[in-house]
Amino acid sequence: MASGKGAAPHDDLDPTEQTFVSHLAELRTRLMRAILCVLAVLLVLMPLSNQLYGWLSKPMMDKMAAVGAQMIATEVASPFLAPFKLTCFAAVVISVPYLFYQLWAFVAPGLYRHEKRLALPLLMSSIGLFYLGGFFAYYVVFPLIFGFLTAAAPDGVQVMTDISKYLDFVTVMFFAFGIAFEVPVATFLLVRSGISTRQDLAKKRPYIIVGAFVLAAVLTPPDPVSQTLMALPICVLFELGLIFCRIFISDEDEAAADAAATSLSPMGGSADKP
Repeated sequence: MASGKGAAPHDDLDPTEQTFVSHLAELRTRLMRAILCVLAVLLVLMPLSNQLYGWLSKPMMDKMAAVGAQMIATEVASPFLAPFKLTCFAAVVISVPYLFYQLWAFVAPGLYRHEKRLALPLLMSSIGLFYLGGFFAYYVVFPLIFGFLTAAAPDGVQVMTDISKYLDFVTVMFFAFGIAFEVPVATFLLVRSGISTRQDLAKKRPYIIVGAFVLAAVLTPPDPVSQTLMALPICVLFELGLIFCRIFISDEDEAAADAAATSLSPMGGSADKP
């Protein structure tokens, strides 16, 4: 029998399909809000594109001015495209708290109360640590790296960095240090989920230190200054993560998480299925 005129558009779907369609509609709404936020911030920042690039290039320009050099643009559209790309990047970075809020609003209804109490602080910590990594790169790492690179130039070589290449370099560095500073959150999650224990991670400290220097060698330029400046914070933040685990995760919670992870493992025995 045909449905009446006042029937809902998805009344002919079974409950599972209705739930799936409602989740898709919710996801679309969250994505649209996130995109609109980025576009709004981008429109506000567009008149400040050149000032933003001047701020970003200051660590390099200060070192180049000391040797009488300056930046150049080797492509016709670079004077416009480089500041525009930076403005788009800045719009996304500034919008990160709102973007994560939309993500949280989408997944929160499906979480238990204790999961919400754990997830929200971790989410806020991740955002703060990412920003902290970016600020550390700009105010500590960049002056030292650019000072080393300009001083290491051979005699007769004039340092003249292209503005697009410089933007690509610092963008990668911002992301690298932002992700590297997430080590405390990753350490906490490893222990809280039962994948590892605080004692096991502490025993693996030598391997983690070596891994930090290997990761720094991959993500940073091939100079000892930048590699050390990334590896040392990773090691310190790893120790900070262990301290957080000791404070916020009790031995009972850690044992319960470890038992749950073991029971879900293919080699962990026969776990009861729902």
